[in-house]
Amino acid sequence: MTVGELGEFGVVSRISGRLPQGATVLLGPGDDAAILRAPDGRVVVTTDMLLEGRHFRRDWSSPYEIGRKAAAQNLSDISAMGAVGTGLFVGLGIPADLPVAWLDALIDGLRDECDLVGASLAGGDVTRSASVVLGVTALGDLQGRSAVLRSGARPGDVVAVAGSLGRSEAGLRLLLAGLSGFDDLVEAHRRPRPPYREGPRAAALGATAMLDVSDGLLQDLGHICAASGVAIVLDPVEAPDDLAAAAKALGADPVDWILTGGEDHALAATFPSGVVLPSEWRIVGNVAEGDGVQAGGRENVRGGWDHFRG
Repeated sequence: MTVGELGEFGVVSRISGRLPQGATVLLGPGDDAAILRAPDGRVVVTTDMLLEGRHFRRDWSSPYEIGRKAAAQNLSDISAMGAVGTGLFVGLGIPADLPVAWLDALIDGLRDECDLVGASLAGGDVTRSASVVLGVTALGDLQGRSAVLRSGARPGDVVAVAGSLGRSEAGLRLLLAGLSGFDDLVEAHRRPRPPYREGPRAAALGATAMLDVSDGLLQDLGHICAASGVAIVLDPVEAPDDLAAAAKALGADPVDWILTGGEDHALAATFPSGVVLPSEWRIVGNVAEGDGVQAGGRENVRGGWDHFRG
């Protein structure tokens, strides 16, 4: 059966039937709008879009993986503010000939990724389109903490990262080349694994600035530099063995993937120098006077993803 045969309201009913609602949701799908609790009195909100052929390919990724990726890249932004995800809303465009089983797996992926942080897929919209399009909005709760912005870094802070870097880019390059034998790296591209709990933990430790690394470490740290009016000096980078092996097979430089590769959804943050960081965080540099990112002895180093240039 296809979604066209099921019809719009059949699709909506089928999606709703796969979505149990958590304690945060007072009213879930079925009315004109949902109602969620906001115990902190503030709501953190982020939104993102995924377009077939631009952000994912159906011949490369399963619908379940696409669903998890769509949720992950939004819930990671919530974590990067020091908050915990509470709700997800999805605007979904799908072709009429899309199999219902494909839709079911997509929704299951969205739901299961939300489960990692205790969020609910609480509503959205569906329409017919020529290709698969997901517009995702995530809500989050600061739980009494101050939000961690990009503008708080100060000279003397250390720069640290939680999560992996360069692995999604490596997976993408391997898929483009049709090269097998590096399943973990390909999986990292198909389904990122953000370190969700580290965002709130960093906030509790006194992080002075933080963001989700979605467009490459250099580019994203550059946003902290610009917002905070500082420079960031990165330590020398060493690639892990599997990344180095994949780069050798492709004739590439793994350090480039680490510095400029996107969609890993690691977290990068700055902390006062005296803070003892958990093992999930590794120090990669420091904050200094000046502007821009410095790496390998070069100043204002740039590189990363830009939707209108990539």
